[in-house]
Amino acid sequence: MDIAIMIEGQNGLNWPRWKRIVRAAEDLGFAGLYRSDHFTNASPPDIDSLELWVSLTWLADNTRRIEFGPMVTPFSFRHPAHTARMASAVDDLSGGRLTLGLGAGWQAREHEKFGFQLLDVDGRLNRLEEGLEVVTRLLRNDSPSSFSGEFYTLQEALMLPRPERPGGPPILIGGNGEKRTLPLAAKYADEWNAVFATADEVRRLNGILDGLLQEQGRYPADVRRSLMTGCVFGKSDAEVKEASKLYGDTTPQELRKEGNIVGKGEQVSDQLAQLAETGIDRVMLQWLDLDDLDGLEALAKAVL
Repeated sequence: MDIAIMIEGQNGLNWPRWKRIVRAAEDLGFAGLYRSDHFTNASPPDIDSLELWVSLTWLADNTRRIEFGPMVTPFSFRHPAHTARMASAVDDLSGGRLTLGLGAGWQAREHEKFGFQLLDVDGRLNRLEEGLEVVTRLLRNDSPSSFSGEFYTLQEALMLPRPERPGGPPILIGGNGEKRTLPLAAKYADEWNAVFATADEVRRLNGILDGLLQEQGRYPADVRRSLMTGCVFGKSDAEVKEASKLYGDTTPQELRKEGNIVGKGEQVSDQLAQLAETGIDRVMLQWLDLDDLDGLEALAKAVL
């Protein structure tokens, strides 16, 4: 199972921090670096939030090994044609290392502040499905494509240049929803990403996804499985307890029960081993302290 890092770009990310984190992920041996796509943080006061696709373009041209991508980029911010074009170009620039995480959007505050229409839950999921249809047509079709939906249309549209990778970068759909998210993953995704789930929950959802894939005429092996979850790491019990405060008024024990990876080196390794037994191919560990590169290095030494 690959070990990657995921950061929250709305929590103070700027160019100096991004460059340091990118170089650390590349040099320390992590399999990948992923980041959220937000205009601002969920509650005031506003802090730095570096634009997603500009940051990924810099990463693509300044690294040689790590895989990367958004976790996830919502269609509420950008038309799917823009997303498809940017993703194809950034993937080509990196030599084929982008995973295109796509989502519906959820944070009301940033949509209100910057004038984006979030829609109700059903509306945003309907828009997500149409966006997935448009993106997959543009990336995977080598001939012009037409589509007419409630939110988006294509008329004999062909994206040029064609992606260097046949079909473009793999598409990731994240979420644990059984009624809408997993069926969309079964239809469109190359990778399904569970979010803050325990090992038992991952096993259960994996089984559901396997059945949905069969209904689509696909095989379980057609869709990679990954997990994004919180990470609380320290070299001592005191450091672990202090790091837990980043997740609010809670304890390491409570965080662990919720599916977060919590503890010292051996404890973290044991939890990762349990996840590996579920069939997960990659875990993205959420690293909240954007300035704690010493801790990131200690984590790498402990688990990689």
